[in-house]
Amino acid sequence: MIGRLRGVLVSKKPPQLMIEVGGVGYELEAPMSTFYALPGTGEETMLYTHLQVREDAHQLFGFSAESERALFRELLKVNGVGARVALAILSGMDVPAFIECIQVGDSQRLTKLPGIGKKTAERLVIELRDRALAPGTTGQSEKKAAVSTQPMNAEEEAVSALVALGYRPQEASRMIASVADDHLDVEAMIRQALRTAVR
Repeated sequence: MIGRLRGVLVSKKPPQLMIEVGGVGYELEAPMSTFYALPGTGEETMLYTHLQVREDAHQLFGFSAESERALFRELLKVNGVGARVALAILSGMDVPAFIECIQVGDSQRLTKLPGIGKKTAERLVIELRDRALAPGTTGQSEKKAAVSTQPMNAEEEAVSALVALGYRPQEASRMIASVADDHLDVEAMIRQALRTAVR
C-alpha cells in the first residue's frame, strides 16, 4: 500500500497531477481542494495517498491533508459512491462543511454537487451520520492565484476539469463563464465556480 509520497511536482492539470519520487513519476488524481494547496511545478510537495486496485487498473489518489483522505475512504464505503463522485464531493465542499451537512441532515445542499442526486444525498446522510466523522480543518493554506496570460486557454482547461469531476459540458461552460476573469488562473476559476455552485 502506498500511503504517502514526497517528491517533485512535475505537472498538474486538474484533476490529474504527477509527482517524481526517486526518478519514478507517479500519476495521481486529486480533488480541487488539494490542487489549491499545491506548490508550483518543479517544487517539492508531499501528499497522502490512497491506492485503489481494480481488475482493469490501479488508480492512485492524492490528498493534501489526512482528513481529506479519511473522508474519501469513508465515501467509498457508501453504496453508489465511487472514486469519481468522492473526488467531486471533496472538490466542491471542504471537510468541515461536509461533516456539518451530514450532522444536520442537509441533504439538499449535497444535491448541488455533481453526481449527487436526491437519493444519493439522503443515503450519504443516513450512512455517514452514525460514523465517527470528527470535525476538523483540512490544514491547507490557500495560495494566491497567479495571473493567467492566456485567459481563453485557462477557461477551456477549467471547463475540462469540471467535466472530469462529473459536470455536464454545457453546465461546466456556464459555470466557468459566470466567473471567468482575466486575472484568474485555472485553479482559481474552478474554485470560484464550485463555491458558487454549492451556495
